[in-house]
Amino acid sequence: MICTFIKKFQQFGAAALVLTLVASCSIVPYEPQKATRPYPFELTQGSVVQIQVIPRIDALEIINSTATSYKNFDLWLNQRYVVHVPELLAGQSVLVPLDSMWDQSGGTPFSGGLLRYFQPTPLVLVQIQTDEKSPLIGLVSTLPESVRER
Repeated sequence: MICTFIKKFQQFGAAALVLTLVASCSIVPYEPQKATRPYPFELTQGSVVQIQVIPRIDALEIINSTATSYKNFDLWLNQRYVVHVPELLAGQSVLVPLDSMWDQSGGTPFSGGLLRYFQPTPLVLVQIQTDEKSPLIGLVSTLPESVRER
């Protein structure tokens, strides 16, 4: 009788553990209070400049190899996530943490790393928005070093 009780308790414990793991892995992190405005689809992309964007595990490295400085602009990732950048001077590199970027629902891009729950957000399109009416400026997206070395 005691053996039967122990077996049922073990089965219940295993089922509870599996259910907890499945539920915790399927939750998408989002914070509605950090929701931003939607992507400005009405603006076109006017040009592409030689500013490289390199994905890191939990950030984007922005390398301005031009002679132009940019101040008080919004950086858009994949026509979805946005972050305000105070300045990117000529020749300067800036690290933008992925968890500082938000979309209109309060979601943030997924970073890489060993203990991640989701696939990392791919770096497809990165643009600068200098104001509400000017065309967007495209940046050069590059592959991470780990992929380039293969």
